[in-house]
Amino acid sequence: LVSDAAQMEVVADRIAGHFGKIEILVNNAGINTKSDRVPIHQYTIEDWHRILEIDLTGVFTTSRAVIPYILKSHSRSGSEDATGRIVNISSIAGLVPLRLQSAYVAAKAGVANLTRSMALELGPEGILVNAIAPGSTLTRGTKALFYGDDGAYTENAASLLSHIPLGRPGKTTEIAAAVLFLVSPDASYVNGSVLAVDGGWTAGYTRDW
Repeated sequence: LVSDAAQMEVVADRIAGHFGKIEILVNNAGINTKSDRVPIHQYTIEDWHRILEIDLTGVFTTSRAVIPYILKSHSRSGSEDATGRIVNISSIAGLVPLRLQSAYVAAKAGVANLTRSMALELGPEGILVNAIAPGSTLTRGTKALFYGDDGAYTENAASLLSHIPLGRPGKTTEIAAAVLFLVSPDASYVNGSVLAVDGGWTAGYTRDW
């Protein structure tokens, strides 16, 4: 597991040994299943720890293991030539809390602020740290949540998508494109940002009031 500090140190050492250096880290591991969506007073301690350990502690332990290798490989500290990059995957749930997902929203909000703290600490060392906050995204794991057997959006999906100005879920390629931007030279002055890739969900209300 990514929350196993000793295991992550072994992984980081092996990657650095195989490739010679590490310049980029993307903390992408995360879980949030439908069965977890209960009021906070019904949440089990086991579910709380399971989600927090992977979604938040995993970012800490993996970063802790990899950062020393990035420090060894990047260019001049705090300069335009700095090549170190860390991208953490948060969620819009970390920016705008959702109901019945207390562990997930707590973890992803933690990732957002951990990202900012890391940016303050590592920016002077030439490592840029940012986060992506995806909205509802269509993946193999979420496909059943969006589409019924007839190929049409489910009732729950239609309700969810009504809050998104673009009216559709995101694609994994769109999330990947945002990550690629943040690790590219084009993002050389972007540090401590949490970029929402959500079709406009967090921009505001989409309905008339």
